[in-house]
Amino acid sequence: MVERHHLEIMRAVERQGSLTAAAEQLHLTQSALSHAIRKLEQQLGTSVWLREGRQLRLTQAGHQLLALANRLLPQFEHAEMQIHQIAQGQRGSLRVGMECHPCYQWLLKVVGPYLQQWPDVDVDVKQEFQFGGMGALFGHDIDLLVTPDPLHKPGVRFEPVFDYEQVLVVSEDHSLADEKWVEPHQLEKETLITYPVAVERLDIFTRFFLPAHTAPARHKTIETTDIMLQMVAAGRGVSALPRWLVDDYARNMPIRALKLGQQGMPKQIFLGFRERDEAVDYLNAFVKLARSIRWN
Repeated sequence: MVERHHLEIMRAVERQGSLTAAAEQLHLTQSALSHAIRKLEQQLGTSVWLREGRQLRLTQAGHQLLALANRLLPQFEHAEMQIHQIAQGQRGSLRVGMECHPCYQWLLKVVGPYLQQWPDVDVDVKQEFQFGGMGALFGHDIDLLVTPDPLHKPGVRFEPVFDYEQVLVVSEDHSLADEKWVEPHQLEKETLITYPVAVERLDIFTRFFLPAHTAPARHKTIETTDIMLQMVAAGRGVSALPRWLVDDYARNMPIRALKLGQQGMPKQIFLGFRERDEAVDYLNAFVKLARSIRWN
């Protein structure tokens, strides 16, 4: 009863905001679009939209159909793209989702050599799935997920590909700059600058401050690494970032990296992918290459 074109209509109306705009996007007349939905509603025995003036409001049934559309249509479209590429003699495409702000710089080290080794594979990096990558992976919006915090669930496999250390970043003239490591209580009067991420997903809080039952005086968020480190260099606060990234910036900026605690804070970058895709040769090649890349 529910067919693909019904789902495409539901998604288009939701995205475009009106029947007219949705019909134009789908290359249909508005009457043909309305007729298709009316016929579906007759078959289902319930409405999918309610009109409120010029606005359309989804019914409970409509919400169910829209959720189905958002789940299934990306899978249809991905499969069709792959089949088309096979028919054209192409290898395929690899869509990489980022769930880690600083991991983008690391990823660039992998993508360059990979494109040379696999000239018939396109790579697309998607950053809009920050900290929502698992849904994108299950929904076939991406094929690989780059994350330092894997969520192990049935159907998904995570491979560690890069070991690193999370460190505290301070300016060269900071009072702690000559310390080998810092303890949580030493930062109680500091302004901590992080990416705009929920506190429960920040290691500096979950593994450093919270176990010590303390916190920084202030917490400020900044989206870009460059501005964050400019703030640190200017003495406006401290931050916690991967050592490999800090060392790279420290060549041209007056900043220093300190251990978080005497033992430091080890971390890993993981690549996650659907188990059903583990036999895809160009995906496996990306994972293997990622393991071999070292930050200089």
